[in-house]
Amino acid sequence: MEFRHLRYFVAVAEEKNFTRASERLFIAQPPLSRQIQQLEEELGVILFEKGSRPLRLTEAGKFFYAHAQKILNKVADVKSMTQRVGKIERTLSMGFVASTLYGMLPRIIRLFRTQHPAIEISLHEMTTMEQIQALKEGRIDVGFGRIKHEDPNIRRIVLREERLMLAVPVSHPFSASHEAISLKALVPEKLIVFPKSPRPSFADQVLAAFMLKGLQPEKVFEVRELQVAIGLVAAGEGIAVVPASVQGMRRSDVTYLDILEKHAVSPVIFSARMSDQSPELQNLLQLIYEIYDDAQISYSRETL
Repeated sequence: MEFRHLRYFVAVAEEKNFTRASERLFIAQPPLSRQIQQLEEELGVILFEKGSRPLRLTEAGKFFYAHAQKILNKVADVKSMTQRVGKIERTLSMGFVASTLYGMLPRIIRLFRTQHPAIEISLHEMTTMEQIQALKEGRIDVGFGRIKHEDPNIRRIVLREERLMLAVPVSHPFSASHEAISLKALVPEKLIVFPKSPRPSFADQVLAAFMLKGLQPEKVFEVRELQVAIGLVAAGEGIAVVPASVQGMRRSDVTYLDILEKHAVSPVIFSARMSDQSPELQNLLQLIYEIYDDAQISYSRETL
C-alpha cells in the first residue's frame, strides 16, 4: 500500500463519485478506478458497495476511511512542522478573533515581542473554526478563539471563562439600571449577534445561553463582526451580548450592564498543533501562564 492509495481512497469516499474525485485529484478516471481496485485487492476487502449511486462505503470502508483520514492529517501536520523547522528566520503566526484584542492578547503580544525581539510575529484575524483549519494547514502557529471544538490534531487550552455583558444604547431604559439584567428581560428586545458566518461562532454561544434557560429571543439580527454590532447598538438599532473585555471599546453612546445569569460566559481558548514543541511556542505559553498568574485569572493547563 502506498501513500497515494490513501489520498485516492479518501477523495472517492468524500466525493461519493469517481468522476468528481478524479477532477479533484487531477487524474483520469480509469487510472483512479484501477488504484482503488488494487487497494481493495491488497486489503482483501470491498471498500465501496457495488452499484450504489452515490457511492457508499461498506463497514470495512468506513473503518478504513476513519484511519486513512488520521494518517493523512498526521502527514500534513509533519510536513508543516518540518517546513517550519527548516526556515532560517524565526517566525510566529497568530490567529485571533476580534474580541480577544480587548482582553489580555495585546499585552501578551507586546511582552513577547519585548522578550523575543528576534522572532517576527504576524497577526491574522479569523474565526475560531478558521483558526483550527489554518493550524492544520500550517498557515498559523497559534490561535486565540472562543469556540470549544475537539480535533485530535489540535491542542487547546482554556485561558479563562469570560463573563458576558449587555451592551445597550444610552437612551435605552436598561441603561438607567444599577442591577444586573436577566436574560428573560432581553427576550422581547432586538438582539444583535455576531459573527453572521461561518458557524459555529460566538453568536451560537450567546443563543445557547438563552436556550439553557428555556428562552428564545423574539428578534435576532445577525451581523458580520463585533464592531458592526456595537455600532448598531450605538445607533439604537438593538442590544448585544458581548464579552466583558469589550468595555475597553469606550463609547459615550453605549452602556455596558452585567447579566444576572452566572452561566453566561464565553471562554478564551489558546490553540496550537498537537505535535508542536517548538521553543517559540513553549516561550509563548510560559509568558501566557505568567501574565494570567499575575492578573490572578484562573485558567486550565489541561487540553480540551
